[in-house]
Amino acid sequence: MSEEKPATNAESELRPRDGGDRQRFARLRRWWRDYPREMSVAVVGAIWLLLLALCAPGFFVAGNLSDLAVGNAPALMVAIGMTAIIICRQIDISVGAQFAWCTVAAGLLAKSGMPRAGLFLAIPLFGAVLGMLNGWLIAFGGIPSIVATLAISILLRDGLRWIFEGAWIQELPGDFQWLGLGQSSGQWVIVATTLLVWVLATVASGNLAAARAIYATGSNEESARLAGLSPQRITLGVFVFSGALTGVAALLNSVRFSELQSNSGNGLELKTIAAVVIGGTAINGGRGTLVGTLLGVVLLGTIGAALTYLGIHPSWEKAIQGAIVLAAVSIDLLVRRSNGRA
Repeated sequence: MSEEKPATNAESELRPRDGGDRQRFARLRRWWRDYPREMSVAVVGAIWLLLLALCAPGFFVAGNLSDLAVGNAPALMVAIGMTAIIICRQIDISVGAQFAWCTVAAGLLAKSGMPRAGLFLAIPLFGAVLGMLNGWLIAFGGIPSIVATLAISILLRDGLRWIFEGAWIQELPGDFQWLGLGQSSGQWVIVATTLLVWVLATVASGNLAAARAIYATGSNEESARLAGLSPQRITLGVFVFSGALTGVAALLNSVRFSELQSNSGNGLELKTIAAVVIGGTAINGGRGTLVGTLLGVVLLGTIGAALTYLGIHPSWEKAIQGAIVLAAVSIDLLVRRSNGRA
């Protein structure tokens, strides 16, 4: 019987590293298996940023990155609520119109002399009421969400056109813009508030029973009902939650300007839905993460500015967004097929 040779120093040093590499590789494969769409978006985003670093290094100057963060903060805020709605197997294409009404309300209340603290209570509450209108029509009226929210969107948009005829909200008080803190501090408040809400919502999505109820309802409404949940109340709740966040987003966006458009928020619903779906939330409900939503917002939010630095006409923005959606979904499909064969 042959004797086992003692391991040399070199071999003993290699073994732990080899085991560590295997563990890291196994962990990476587990992430790909559990979060394929999120990992897909991360890969596509990394490639996109690498191309920008090589072709347009000026994109990464501090001023441009700050403008991007501030400009996309409202979209992320709305996308948080949209994530909850889509996980619940619903859709809301009226968030852009809600955003416009909340913007107008913020301007009018500010002109009336309402203090800033009052605005941060009144505007989210107003947004929650608009969301509750959608939620009631869907949950208790039995109207499909795409039909109900399309009707509400048309009513809200036409109402704004009829009342304001395209006029801007002007003569806002001096302490309204940037919350009276100045541009630099005001920008930090906008970004910090958005990230704080995202962190709280992310933690809540993995720990609160209410979040698990949303996932359960989106996965199988009948099973959720048999488990003692109320799909109608849950559906109403996610629309109220989304409406409140839309109100916060509108207020944070409004304080960037000295005058406000009465038709703001055009295209916001498409951008947020795209970001949520790209980020891995299943359009048929029951699955999704806010980490993926953040990745989707960041990825889509960089395209417009990147085209300027690359010298490409802005009209290509939508086409590139579509290509990114296709790439992310294709990688996700390939990974799922690979896992299915494994």
